[in-house]
Amino acid sequence: MARVWIYDRSNKADYREAVQRAKDNGRTPPARWMVRYYDQGGRLRSEVATTKNRAENRRLELESSLAEGTYIDPNSGKVSFAEMAEKWLDSRHDIRESTWWKYRGLLDNHVNPRWGELPLSAIVREDIDGWVAHLLRSTDDGGSGLGPSQARHAFRVLSMVLKWCVPRRLRVNPAAGVSLPVRPDAEHVYLSYEQVESLADAASRLITKYDQPTAGARVNRALILLLAYTGLRWGEASALRVGRVNLAKRRIRVSVTFYEAKGGLREGLPKTGKRRTIAIPPSLVTELEPLVKGRGDTELLFTTKRGHPLRANNWRRREFNAAIDEAGLAIEGLTPHKLRHTAASLAIAAGADVKVVQQMLGHKDAAMTLNIYGHLFPDRLDEVATRLDAGRMQALEGSDRDVA
Repeated sequence: MARVWIYDRSNKADYREAVQRAKDNGRTPPARWMVRYYDQGGRLRSEVATTKNRAENRRLELESSLAEGTYIDPNSGKVSFAEMAEKWLDSRHDIRESTWWKYRGLLDNHVNPRWGELPLSAIVREDIDGWVAHLLRSTDDGGSGLGPSQARHAFRVLSMVLKWCVPRRLRVNPAAGVSLPVRPDAEHVYLSYEQVESLADAASRLITKYDQPTAGARVNRALILLLAYTGLRWGEASALRVGRVNLAKRRIRVSVTFYEAKGGLREGLPKTGKRRTIAIPPSLVTELEPLVKGRGDTELLFTTKRGHPLRANNWRRREFNAAIDEAGLAIEGLTPHKLRHTAASLAIAAGADVKVVQQMLGHKDAAMTLNIYGHLFPDRLDEVATRLDAGRMQALEGSDRDVA
């Protein structure tokens, strides 16, 4: 049994003097009872208690935790959340750089402003519940105005940091069991061939208020067609370099992606961490030729008219949204990412199986593809049953048995 004992400080003259001075000055006297023990490192520790009953309860608690190896130094929980969050983030060498920067942004913008200065021991579940509600509350009502998905991301970062502090600094993770907002099902928008072509045409005709082509008008048509017919992610398409496009073999090698970090563009591996090769539809070869011909392998395929990389938010707001209006497409929720969904739906309608769609989109596995697009694959139960029956009939014709 761990050595823990209770000491009555009233036996010491200096304590009695301290009590008298406190009374004379109208202050609360120092606690009478002291719980003393040796921690797991053999260091002598002491804690004070205002009553003997509280001291006895703490003694029993310490004996149990020291014996079971679950003892936590009370001072460990006094470190600020922000300090531990920085250590946790620095330790995350196991994640992609883009994910690291996403965590950095969530900490800076949503987590640390609420929890950063608090000691770990002061963070409790009911306060976390209130914080999640605040994240979801509209800015008009004094909240952060986040959607369910973004609020869940911010909460997840808080929870991961706190979990990392268990059991060294916290006995349990106070974020465990917090109720989270339900993430709404993603609204998939699927364009038809006609709508894709209309959008691409409109994007190529965009002009500024000075009657000049917009910054992206030169590349908009080819970019929209490539997104809609190959399923490239925006970051993959905007980071595509000329040398990765082989028009003779109709192949594109997807090796890198762009992502935003610290107000600038960074280059990293594709989302799943794996490179892949995709096919270019024959009709797109002529669309891409002007962007490839006579250019160096390391040059970006899609740039502004001044040669700068395309930035997702700028392109969407100034080019894509304007093209939607120009084309007269009254489709709610249409974004550049929805062109990826369009590519998947058109491929499935053209007869592509799940493995082909998985490879085309760069999903981690076929299960992910089915989770997102399973409802688009045709119901072939009757077709399969008919083929099975035909095989059985053929087998029975070669036997002496009567066909039922």
